[in-house]
Amino acid sequence: MQSETIGALAAALAKAQSQISGAVKDAANPFFKSKYADLESVWQACRKPLTDNGLAVTQTSRYTTDGLMLVTTLLHSSGEWISGEMPVLTKDASPQAQGSGITYARRYALAAIVGVYQTDDDAEAAQARGVKPDPKVP
Repeated sequence: MQSETIGALAAALAKAQSQISGAVKDAANPFFKSKYADLESVWQACRKPLTDNGLAVTQTSRYTTDGLMLVTTLLHSSGEWISGEMPVLTKDASPQAQGSGITYARRYALAAIVGVYQTDDDAEAAQARGVKPDPKVP
């Protein structure tokens, strides 16, 4: 979903992306024994570059026949916009599960629409886990 034209938005997003840093993995997931970039970290990585280039993000929700959908819209000061939807999936309908599901969807949708990546602040990438050594290399 997008406005009739997105030329100015695309140009502004290209400039913003050249300034966006990675989101630092600053939160821990004890279930998977891993670290991840939380919603605050994703916002910290992109808020200033977006603002400096006339861009803003809104995240709203709507109910569909498939359930709750998160609607993320990237807006430009020209009036141009692009938007995407992501289902909010939860274990149950409790307020805590809904809040957690919305926060999870907001983090991933924000990162996706502006191009934020997670940085490897714990040197996990340097461990080469899951990478098979080349048998030709001594």
